Amino acid sequence: MKIEIIKETAVGITQLKGELAKIKKRDGELSPRSQKLEEYVNQFSELSPEDYQKLIDKLIKLDIPRLKELHIIKIADLLPLTVNDLKTILQGYALTVTNDNMKKIVSVIPEFIPKKK
Repeated sequence: MKIEIIKETAVGITQLKGELAKIKKRDGELSPRSQKLEEYVNQFSELSPEDYQKLIDKLIKLDIPRLKELHIIKIADLLPLTVNDLKTILQGYALTVTNDNMKKIVSVIPEFIPKKK
């Protein structure tokens, strides 16, 4: 049987956490592989789904040239607080972003960082 890929979509950690919760509710429990994924997602997911979506929307509104949805989701997942952190994240892609645009991106993120108790 040949599998046909219809569409590829980037999925963030917070979105994945929500999907796993839906599957767990539907099936009663997760498969062992999904349970490991759930542990990972719970450990690294820092934002609520609402804040996550607001951050993505704000990053999209910055209208940074050549910055695609995949890059925005990666930024929202990792929450870089400095330009150097952002450079580290984006160096894995064939993408050039100016320092001014990187400063704009980094300036948006602190308002979404959850306060530690």
